[in-house]
Amino acid sequence: SSGINAEWPLRPGYEELLGENFKVSYSPGGATQNTIRVAQHYLNYPGATSFVGCIGKDSFGEKLKACMKKEGINTNYLINATAPTGVCAVLLTGGNRSLVTRLDAANEYTYEHLVGAETWKMVTTAQFYYVAGFFLTVSPKSMQSVGEHAVKENKCFCMNLSAPFLSQFFKEPMQSVLPYVDILFGNEDEYRAFASNFGIASTDLNVIATKIGAMPKKNSKRSRIVIVTQGDKPTIVFREGRIKEYPIVPVPAEKIIDTNGAGDAFAGGFLSEYVKNKDIETCVSSGSHAAAMIIQVSGCTLPDRN
Repeated sequence: SSGINAEWPLRPGYEELLGENFKVSYSPGGATQNTIRVAQHYLNYPGATSFVGCIGKDSFGEKLKACMKKEGINTNYLINATAPTGVCAVLLTGGNRSLVTRLDAANEYTYEHLVGAETWKMVTTAQFYYVAGFFLTVSPKSMQSVGEHAVKENKCFCMNLSAPFLSQFFKEPMQSVLPYVDILFGNEDEYRAFASNFGIASTDLNVIATKIGAMPKKNSKRSRIVIVTQGDKPTIVFREGRIKEYPIVPVPAEKIIDTNGAGDAFAGGFLSEYVKNKDIETCVSSGSHAAAMIIQVSGCTLPDRN
């Protein structure tokens, strides 16, 4: 398997694929969007979740809106007239796959769209917020604004570390957003990268989770939950001053097709129970089941409930 960002001359390849005799299927993507899709799948009633992002004024954007509508998710996309909708082409050749990503409009979201009347109404109506760490590269000001609202109204704000490079190259915006975070998700590599860049002199995940849990926090009414996924190893959870490990849902190696998106799916499954005020054991179990489901298919492909 391999993955790259699409630079010229690869960029026209997406349209060329559509004109060739290939079987093409479409699935909404992006880290945060996939987490919301998984949460919506488990909550299973129309409009339980909402998503805000940026797309282009093109056919891919229309396909994305249609897919999200079909899955029962409310959306309010910023439409960028010049940048095309971000896409990721997954090319399958036997058991091998190559990912070619073009971010484009996904990098163009603006704070002004967030605080516009329609979008901000979606923000104030919601009770829980989730955003991938990738958004730190786009609009940390938007993340802080939602975080401020969450603190003021005692709502839950969640973030995913998303990738090791963010702790290193986007340390300042991460520092500005972390105090708002009530639930932090990430995998072992992301947490160890965070530790090395934020002065935590340990590679022990229990120590790292404990220290992050004790970092300054804006909302003193909610203690921070730190969740560390480790692939086929138990999930570590720091909560209320204690560390506890939870078993995963095992998947035989021969059934694993695509591990990309497992962490996003875990977060979606976890949150689908957390928003219903279920205990942490139930939330982690739901997250593990979601991750196990997703790694047995290509991409974040959800089963049809019909």
